[in-house]
Amino acid sequence: MTSPQQFLLPDVGEGLTEAEILAWSVRPGDVVEVNQIIVEVETAKAAVELPSPYAGVVSALHAEVGDLLPVGRPLITIDTDTPGEAAGGAPDAGAVRLPDAEQAALLVGYGPQGTGAGRRRRRPAPAPAQPQRADSVEVGAPEPAAARPAAKPPVRKLAKDLGVDLTTVAPTGPGNTITREDVHEAARGATPQTAPAPDASRNTETRIPVRGVRRHTAAAMVASAFTAPHVTEFITVDVTATMRLRELVAGRREFRDLRVTPLLFFARAFLVALAKTSEANSSWDEAAQEIVLKHYVNLGVAAATDRGLVVPNIKGADRMSLHELAQALADLTATARAGRTSPQDMTGGTVTLTNVGVFGVDTGTPILNPGEAAILAVGAVRRMPWVVQDDDGNERIEPRWGTQLALSFDHRLMDGRQGSELLANTAQILQEPGLAML
Repeated sequence: MTSPQQFLLPDVGEGLTEAEILAWSVRPGDVVEVNQIIVEVETAKAAVELPSPYAGVVSALHAEVGDLLPVGRPLITIDTDTPGEAAGGAPDAGAVRLPDAEQAALLVGYGPQGTGAGRRRRRPAPAPAQPQRADSVEVGAPEPAAARPAAKPPVRKLAKDLGVDLTTVAPTGPGNTITREDVHEAARGATPQTAPAPDASRNTETRIPVRGVRRHTAAAMVASAFTAPHVTEFITVDVTATMRLRELVAGRREFRDLRVTPLLFFARAFLVALAKTSEANSSWDEAAQEIVLKHYVNLGVAAATDRGLVVPNIKGADRMSLHELAQALADLTATARAGRTSPQDMTGGTVTLTNVGVFGVDTGTPILNPGEAAILAVGAVRRMPWVVQDDDGNERIEPRWGTQLALSFDHRLMDGRQGSELLANTAQILQEPGLAML
């Protein structure tokens, strides 16, 4: 005799209240094993794959792709052969038996949560599984697996937002996958039949729900911009010596498996300069009316990903050797681009570095990561004419490697002198890397 087991959405971050369903890996009728990935969800901080705590047959999915589901709400129901505990004999803390729904607990390892009472709810979520609910579940039920169109989760979400049926879309992507352009093309073709709109606005606007990383980033930037008084200073610096050093380091055996980029040396110079301006590595405690000086540096590195802007940080970056810092930057970048940055890596940053130069721009006016006192933006490294003076005071113009730096800082925590010294010291080290030995 089978027993229906209900798995509730756990708190996959640190006190997060909801998550968006990105993609289901199973559908009603599928047989699942313990620890088999069943769904991918996205919180405000990261995308996370959730494993099944049960072995059995999926009887119901309680949310659709694109739904925002509050933590503690039913996610999936699985019929198992072992009532009361997860298949495999392991005690289950992440799912509940239907008769004891009020005793819902967490999936092991995902941190504490409440029962969901009082949590913010952006859109109605499916009710806990009941006999009539099983009939209303639509996810995956209408089509067999073989007929499911091939498309990535973001493309499926786009199709859902635009009201496009993926089974009617002709794929043009690799392996007959449906691309974003295919969906947009289908949406343009479907508009006259499905959603007549005024000629003035047809095909000229796309509305995208603000969720996940975009929503988190927007809220954080607004909070930062309107709570911390920003000051931004700029400097143009000759980094020819640093570029020569980069070539030298890249040729060394211990670095041959690492990507030695200019960003590595910008990070190193910034960390060295920070040691002389401790105010830049601090935060403002509004409640206690105190300035909190940090005696450690968790260097945040802003990374543009397909999910949006994320700022994971390197814990203890100030204590790392150049080789360790290069490895940490490589790991951070690869993880962020894969969309696998953990919530833990996104918290606890103390100061941030952002490389806008990778987009070919000279510089910008970065907004502080909330809770931090300083952020340094690095522009594109270019060949530019530079006035050079010899030992006799004679001047000449030479082509040099140059870039622009922009430092934004919280004027409550740093005054103009401290901000200027931090920026000037960073530039000086980049111009003469040997100064880092002092």
